[in-house]
Amino acid sequence: MECPSCGSANQDGNRFCGNCGAPLPQYCGACGRKNPIGNSYCGFCGAPLTGAAPLERTANTPARPALAGAERRRLTVMFCDLVGSTAIASRLDPEDLHEVLSRYHKDVATMVGRFDGFVAKYMGDGVLAYFGYPQAHEDDAERAVRAGLQIVTIARPVAAAPGGRLPVRMGIATGLVVVGDLIGVGESQERGVVGETPNLAARLQTLAEPDSVVIDANTHSLTSGIFEYEELGMVELKGLVEPVRAWRVQRESTIESRFEALHSATALTPLVGREEEIELLVQRWIQAKSGAGQVILLSGEPGIGKSRLTAALLERLRGESHGCAISARRTTRTARCIRRLCNSNAPQVSNGAIHRR
Repeated sequence: MECPSCGSANQDGNRFCGNCGAPLPQYCGACGRKNPIGNSYCGFCGAPLTGAAPLERTANTPARPALAGAERRRLTVMFCDLVGSTAIASRLDPEDLHEVLSRYHKDVATMVGRFDGFVAKYMGDGVLAYFGYPQAHEDDAERAVRAGLQIVTIARPVAAAPGGRLPVRMGIATGLVVVGDLIGVGESQERGVVGETPNLAARLQTLAEPDSVVIDANTHSLTSGIFEYEELGMVELKGLVEPVRAWRVQRESTIESRFEALHSATALTPLVGREEEIELLVQRWIQAKSGAGQVILLSGEPGIGKSRLTAALLERLRGESHGCAISARRTTRTARCIRRLCNSNAPQVSNGAIHRR
């Protein structure tokens, strides 16, 4: 780390320059971004800064690196590119072009951040983003596709562009990579990623039509049923030894439940070891039918089987006549799901039984 005051080189994780004693910049351990001296939280991702304690020297303060090293993990990579940017650049003054690209970068970064992605690099009119680093989720591939569909629908009016707006195209790929190494120095410093996945995402982007998203086989298998696709078949991509299968994402699926989208009824495996939980739910259901209202909070780590347990309960109640009156507070989709549950075997229950507050 270079001291901004005297230019001396310092070890990563140091809080003060070993040559002149000046405070050193803080780097976020989550996203790797540089933060102003004295910040308690990262201004880019909101994570607490490891060096945010009072800026005074203490003999008991351990020297711990602010940045994590490289690690192997599954990553979903998005490569977004403007269509026809060269022609637009020839028609615009450099300052106007800079403003156009800045708005475009901001739109992409905002949408990527909304789905907990990480913008790794801006490359002129291209944007490279990671989903699954630095923070991983069970549905990173789904988040990337949703972000992509949102980005291609953003209106970017530019009079000099064909049609009066800036179209984009996008490639998304998922695979194992090594990510986290710091590459470059100063303003060019970035988190590097090693593996085939970034190259595949960039090549898939070249297949996409303006304002469309193209994904690879891994991303498709992780999101199958959640979106509607157009299969492009086996395609030859520059730099890749073998052809790869690709899909164009058309729209979000009409299936309301993510669990139903990812698990067809015929593909569900038998539920094992949850007899006690199911019996507890059934007992609460019986009490609710007798007039003693019940509220159940089903909580657990992602992937532990909350939706599967709910599906098993619905299967146990299949054919049983019942009715309910529910206040749906959150979303219209939630209300529709509750209405379907309540009315599936109770035609006497009207839609008026469900109301919004």
